[in-house]
Amino acid sequence: MADERKHKHLELIQGVINRLSTNSFLLKGWSVVLVSALFALSAADSQPAFVYLAYIPAIIFWGLDGFFLWQEQLFRKLYDRVRVLPDDEIDFSMDTSAVTGDDRPTWAAATLSKTLIPFHGALIVAVVVVMFLTLTT
Repeated sequence: MADERKHKHLELIQGVINRLSTNSFLLKGWSVVLVSALFALSAADSQPAFVYLAYIPAIIFWGLDGFFLWQEQLFRKLYDRVRVLPDDEIDFSMDTSAVTGDDRPTWAAATLSKTLIPFHGALIVAVVVVMFLTLTT
């Protein structure tokens, strides 16, 4: 019975990790769609000022994606902690504040991670290039 409790707790944590990962994926899609829509609005016969607005979703979605990755990392650490807990200490807690120490992930480190910089950095570079192209024409 106790082993079943640990298994159920680990399933609950894994469900949260899966949802965070899905949210991150969907957020990347929305980021590209919104930035592309603002590029289309800033076309030559429209309003070039819309390209400046593209910075807003690009930066906000980067920070939000960093938040989802940070939370995912915290829940992975919680998963590792629960995995080795004795069976009598399984309390079904989903509180990530139990993850402590030097290896506790931070939002800033997640936001500037090697997995997010290429995607969101490329989006920001695209905004800069489109901004430069609209200013020179």
